[in-house]
Amino acid sequence: MKQFLITAAGVFAGLMIFLVGVPIVLVAMAASATGGATVPARAVLELDLRDPLTDQTPQNPFAGIGRRSQSVMSIIEGLRRAAADDRVKGVLIRLPEDGLEPAAADEIRLAVKHFRASGKPVIAHSQGLYPAGVISSTYMLGAASGDLWMQPGASFQVTGLASEDVFFKRLFDRYGVSPNFEQRREYKNAVNGFLYDDYTPEHREAQLSWMTSVYETGLATAAGDRKTDAAALRRTLEAGPYLAEEAQRLRLVDKLGHVREAQLALLRRAGGDAELMDFEDYAQGRRERRGRGDTIAVIEGEGPIVTGRDGGANPFSASGAIYSDDVSEAFQAAIRAKDVKAIVFRLNSPGGSDTASEQILAAIRSAKAAGKPVVVSMGTYAASGGYWVSSEASAIVAEPSTLTGSIGVYGGKFALGEALGRFGVDLRQLEVGSPYAGAFGVSRDFTPEERAAFARWMDRIYETFITRVATGRKLAPEQVRELARGRVWTGAQAQRLGLVDELGGFYQAVDRAKRLAKIEGEPALRRVGPMASPFEALERILGVQATSARTLAAAAWVFGDPRAERVMDEIAAQRLREKGAAVLAPTPAF
Repeated sequence: MKQFLITAAGVFAGLMIFLVGVPIVLVAMAASATGGATVPARAVLELDLRDPLTDQTPQNPFAGIGRRSQSVMSIIEGLRRAAADDRVKGVLIRLPEDGLEPAAADEIRLAVKHFRASGKPVIAHSQGLYPAGVISSTYMLGAASGDLWMQPGASFQVTGLASEDVFFKRLFDRYGVSPNFEQRREYKNAVNGFLYDDYTPEHREAQLSWMTSVYETGLATAAGDRKTDAAALRRTLEAGPYLAEEAQRLRLVDKLGHVREAQLALLRRAGGDAELMDFEDYAQGRRERRGRGDTIAVIEGEGPIVTGRDGGANPFSASGAIYSDDVSEAFQAAIRAKDVKAIVFRLNSPGGSDTASEQILAAIRSAKAAGKPVVVSMGTYAASGGYWVSSEASAIVAEPSTLTGSIGVYGGKFALGEALGRFGVDLRQLEVGSPYAGAFGVSRDFTPEERAAFARWMDRIYETFITRVATGRKLAPEQVRELARGRVWTGAQAQRLGLVDELGGFYQAVDRAKRLAKIEGEPALRRVGPMASPFEALERILGVQATSARTLAAAAWVFGDPRAERVMDEIAAQRLREKGAAVLAPTPAF
């Protein structure tokens, strides 16, 4: 009877997944395939930056189900398209109450400035600015709008930048946890929280250096956009906090008003029967830039760098990693494509595996050897392994507040034997072969011999990193060693040191690639990468073959469901793309 009930429960759960989950997924596929909502004849786009923000659109088509989020790339592409779209008459930006990631704010600011250059108005509206995160970056983006509004009575607290780190040494000492780590070199502070109870002098120096650079760069940019003196703006901000009314009196904001008032102000300027439209709905209909002839391939990577390929373990997750097999294959596809003349690699990564980084770097070398320049466009982070993969690119473009460099390496383990022994848990280890085979067992500390062998291995990785940077950046190894030592630099600092070629965003990287490839006219932009199809993602979710998913959609198509028809049309279009149909282009949904 018990087994019968278990079986019945399993059958019921399976039916619920099929009857509820499959229709939801198919509707999501249909909505995705329609290419976005219909744009009114006169539209004011409302861009809400209060939702979570990634650098790139997740590669899994179901990652956004059940959550609101946008990507920096979709925002800047949407704003660029909106600038040339006669139906779009203006943009309202809803600012977050905390700090935006600095480089994300830099990138979106450039897109806002480009949109305003088309003669269309932008209003940025704030319901309060609080000292959380890099709040000065949020203010900088608001200043770029040219018309910064704040809700009456709201708090204006843009007084500086603070960062708090957690140190575990005293806790580890108390409970018998022994961290065994090697760092190359003194500025490689990723594991300092495990080793010390306070900042080391080098940790403090490096962190204050990049924090100061981010803060001062953001204030100088905001001052330029608001046409005021940077030093005067800094004094005024740091004398806060203020209420909105005081901020307006001090000319830190332009106008006081509620969100609805800002909406109506833009709608009036748009004229006629203008309507508000959610920016995310507009951006879903994004189209890659098309041109005649030459193409620039766009390859994207966000997250830690790891070996292998994306197995889609969690198809609904927006977080991900940069899988070296997937990225290398994307580069090989771009190399094989005869119309691709250059590659822009959009990178947002704090680093990861040195072997995975080396694999991606080898793919970049292959592209250059095939006569196709590779330009790296750095997002919020391109540090450590992120800089390893960038080091030999044809050119590197970073935002002023991108965090990069961190040319160094660390590794080790936690010895937990003593800690677990206090709770009556004993760890025992058996070894066959070299004594080093058991060096990474967690029951004990490294022996002096193991520590020496491990240190030699770390030295070799560090020297390889130094060599890659020296080769790619055409710097003397001794010069690189001085710049390296694990230290993080901002993009602005890195440019002065010769680690970055140009300050700017994605479209500046595209322009650089165009110049390097000597492309005449306007090139097409084509994404190349392991983006999963909706049917492949459905296969991962339900454990069915993609063919079965296609059969479900085809059945609905036979019965005349217009959304399913769109899905089937997209399947046909994808087949043509796979066969190299040169004249195929996405069909706009008006």
